[in-house]
Amino acid sequence: MQGLCARWSCCLLTAWLVLAGRAAADIYVYRDSRGVLHFSNAPAEPKYRFYRSEKDSWRAVRWTSWGRRYADPNRYKAYEAIVRDAAERHQVDVALVKAVIRAESDFVPDAVSPKGALGLMQLMPSTARRHGVIRVFDPRENVDGGVRHLRYLLDRFSGNLRLALAAYNAGEAAVERHGGIPPYPETWEYVARVLNFRDRYLRDRYAQRN
Repeated sequence: MQGLCARWSCCLLTAWLVLAGRAAADIYVYRDSRGVLHFSNAPAEPKYRFYRSEKDSWRAVRWTSWGRRYADPNRYKAYEAIVRDAAERHQVDVALVKAVIRAESDFVPDAVSPKGALGLMQLMPSTARRHGVIRVFDPRENVDGGVRHLRYLLDRFSGNLRLALAAYNAGEAAVERHGGIPPYPETWEYVARVLNFRDRYLRDRYAQRN
């Protein structure tokens, strides 16, 4: 009997250590009243929410209990009016704006990337400040700032969409320094992904009209 209890105790201890190891690999976040983000891998307060696994990208949030609400495909249409309004005001094609949001955050409004990009259009804090975005997780402000930035980049690169998208991902200085799309695999993949999403949205729009 003692041997059986010892074996059960060993199994329980092993399971606890495995679970503890998994928990230690997760990062949690909460935003205080001033808008400052706080991160912890050992949260001691319930206001912390799952942010991401240390081994995965922020997209892991969709598979947590907190993030299951983002598995709802209806979120892809939830910001239609906001996107259309910003696109029309800044004269950027709606399909392009949707494609950027899909590639950047997958339409998760409070997404935070490992590099610190925020919200639907994954604005870096410096980009948000440049375009006057104060409440960066507010969908309307975030999309307006992101579309305003897209308009700026399109103008800066004389309407060259590929260069504008590369600059959105890698920064305008990198595009200018390399005289084109920077030789970063991530940036090349990003440009191709956005254009692929844009083409899908254009096809859907054409199908709806015919």
